[in-house]
Amino acid sequence: MVKALTTTDFHFKGQKSVYHGKVRDVYNINDDLLVMVATDRISAFDVILPKGIPFKGQVLNQIASTFLDSTRDICPNWKLATPDPMVTVGLKCEGFRVEMIIRGILTGSAWREYKNGVREICGVRLPEGMKENERFKEPIITPTTKADEGHDLNISKEEIIAQGIVSTEDYEVMENYTRKLFERGQEIAARHGLILVDTKYEFGKRDGKVYLIDEIHTPDSSRYFYADGYEEKFAKGEPQRQLSKEFVRQWLIEHNFMNEPGQVMPEITDEYANSVSERYIELYEHITGERFQKSVDTDDIEHRIEQNVNAYLNSL
Repeated sequence: MVKALTTTDFHFKGQKSVYHGKVRDVYNINDDLLVMVATDRISAFDVILPKGIPFKGQVLNQIASTFLDSTRDICPNWKLATPDPMVTVGLKCEGFRVEMIIRGILTGSAWREYKNGVREICGVRLPEGMKENERFKEPIITPTTKADEGHDLNISKEEIIAQGIVSTEDYEVMENYTRKLFERGQEIAARHGLILVDTKYEFGKRDGKVYLIDEIHTPDSSRYFYADGYEEKFAKGEPQRQLSKEFVRQWLIEHNFMNEPGQVMPEITDEYANSVSERYIELYEHITGERFQKSVDTDDIEHRIEQNVNAYLNSL
């Protein structure tokens, strides 16, 4: 099995601190730049699975990089360069403690809540009689507050502003960007035979300006359905063919794991890890329309990243 990068411990030029997230490790360079390493870790139900997924970090980083480049006309973003297949370097922004989740179709966690009788999510009223995988008349925004540990919490626009988490002015900017970014993502997905079902965006502020930060339109932050057969499957009430991390969640559910008390994580075999890797590569090729080129030097990924990043930082 190809080696997967699950931990990092770099010491880059000018490094002041490092934050190890669920998937990404973020290195602070002189309180001005961020070196974001997309590892091969995979998380679901707010827990990191015990085995990495080969090439997952490269897939996530390159998809995000592609979409950051293709949406610069909509809003400014943090990206400066991608010196390594698994790394993006960009501007350090003060991140808002809110994730802007936008949904075009009722599915996933929103459907699970709806099925249990919930008719209002994050202050958005949902009509009666909706079915699983049904399109909303127009996309809905269901933000969450970012938690340092555990589950992110649903919150309404009104609560975000009332609690002073984000100002009214900044929230309006984020909301406007979110709708335009999602529309662009849907357009690009449609050209490749996919439907961008839902996704999340994160924003930050630098020098008084709101920036798009982190990743966008990756399988970790988004859900895609195949457009071909969507209507027919919806009419029959059949599961949609999809490209997203939801299939990992479903696999865990089938193995009686949703990170609830007393539940035990199922074994992640090499065979299953490779199958997940193939699904991630499949999404990359569908959404970008390009063949995935597996990175070289996978025997010593850490050394390769360190060399590439230091070369970039030394060039500044």
